Parts: sequence; C-alpha cells; structure tokens
Amino acid sequence: MAEKRIILEMGSGNDLYGGDYTKAACRAVQDALHHSSIILFRSLGYDHRTMRVQVTIGVQEPDKVDTTAVAATLPRGRAEVTAVFGGLNVHDPEQGTTHVIATAAVEAFLPADSDWCLSEPA
Repeated sequence: MAEKRIILEMGSGNDLYGGDYTKAACRAVQDALHHSSIILFRSLGYDHRTMRVQVTIGVQEPDKVDTTAVAATLPRGRAEVTAVFGGLNVHDPEQGTTHVIATAAVEAFLPADSDWCLSEPA
C-alpha cells in the first residue's frame, strides 16, 4: 500500500559548549515535535505504530551523529534517521569553542489508498 505524508515539522537545536552533534540533533528533533499535536491517531482510530517517521538531520559533521540515539527520542512511529551535511558551526576563537547548530525535518507517513484524503478536493 502506498504511503502519504501527513506531517512535516522543522526544528533547530544546538550544543553550545560540548561540540556534541548528537545532542544538538536530539534538541532539533524535540523542537520540531513541540510544534505539533497529532490527534488524528486517537480521533480516527489509527495505530501510531503504522506511522513511519523519517527524520533528516543537517549538521556540519553528519558522521558524528548517533542516528540510533536520535531515533530513540521519538515517542511514536517507526523512526528512520539520516544525518546529512547542513546546520552550522559557529567558532568562538576567543573561548576556543565551537557552537554546533543542527536542523531537523521530521516527516510522518501513513499507509493510505491512493484516493485517501483528509478533506474534499477543491
């Protein structure tokens, strides 16, 4: 059965002093999640375990993100996390620190028939 994207949320997070890309990524995901309240599962009787959650994390050093740890922060669905080049590193030469800023896109998909929609087409 085909899937339809039902949610797209974006967020950002940072680690100001530890240079921890995973911590910044987890904070970006939590920021994105705090922008939504998904009531359709209870309202329409869907099991949230049928939802696939695709997370894309943008950071300057994607190989330093523990994608399994990021996936573990998601409260619902089957998570797939990918880290890509993006985000921002801000170096503070006076303090000798690098501030890591991560961005996250969180997309949720549900299996749906091709003619399924939440409202009447225009």
